[in-house]
Amino acid sequence: MDRRTFVKLTAAGTALTALSPSMAFAQWEPRRPINLIVPYGAGGGTDSFARALAASAESALPVPMVVVNRPGSSGITGATEAAGARPDGTTFMMTSGGSFLLTYLLRDTDVNPFDSFQTVAQIGDLTTSLMVPMNSPYQTIDDLVADALARPGELRWNHTGRGSFHHIAGQGFANEAGIEAVDVPFDGGGATRAAVIGGQVDFGMIGIQQAAGFESELRVLALVSNMRDPIAVDVPTFAEQGYDVPLISSPITVFAPNGTDAEIITGMEAALQQITSQPEFAAAMLELGNTPGYLNAADARARLEAMRDAAAPIVAALEE
Repeated sequence: MDRRTFVKLTAAGTALTALSPSMAFAQWEPRRPINLIVPYGAGGGTDSFARALAASAESALPVPMVVVNRPGSSGITGATEAAGARPDGTTFMMTSGGSFLLTYLLRDTDVNPFDSFQTVAQIGDLTTSLMVPMNSPYQTIDDLVADALARPGELRWNHTGRGSFHHIAGQGFANEAGIEAVDVPFDGGGATRAAVIGGQVDFGMIGIQQAAGFESELRVLALVSNMRDPIAVDVPTFAEQGYDVPLISSPITVFAPNGTDAEIITGMEAALQQITSQPEFAAAMLELGNTPGYLNAADARARLEAMRDAAAPIVAALEE
């Protein structure tokens, strides 16, 4: 799907789903700027979602949305600050739901996605995919699995760091396929992608957005999702190819401190739905290879709970 077509479709959806500010704030109307804490540094994947959201917020919010970066301790520094903020509707947190969840499963943290916050909404997703170099002999997952089974422990694969959602998703694939391969962590999606392109590894588990602009150098074999990506529509899911890989990815989730009034949660939830349905937001996401992916509070929390249940046994096995 090209950029123009995608934005046109999103604009058409906007006409059907957007809410007016008066509808969104029938019970709550913010009067002070809203701080959106991002527990990572500027320029990363989660930060890019936050800045696109803030830039498009004027259509739905009567006050500015200000992105506040609070990096440190794999997102826990910013999450701790957000959890301790006054629950008055002036502070929210946007984070990688998958990373936050896995940090909670892997470490003894004082904050977590389920007990320390109220879920407001999901606005997008960073979805893991399996990629190989374009000159790889693997045309399909079956090709890769057959070779890995024939040469146990000889293939190498990479991801963005042990304990990352790409790592856990990749281990879920290895478990499902019954293969043994050596995992090689890299620092960041760009470095991980470069190593796949350069043939330093046999395959990589990387965000699907990393393929944008590198279509002549990468072959994407599968997506860790229950549906195809709206942009990379030719990439089949693992499930379509007969592999029951746990759906571990990174929903971009907005949280509010515990104790926030229900009227504030509902108002912000409606505002996020309106912002993410705007063509301006879709266009900003498309430039990064991402697409909006809105879920309301209940569905966003249910997705995180399902991901926790899928990831927990994989994490437990890695710690043995």
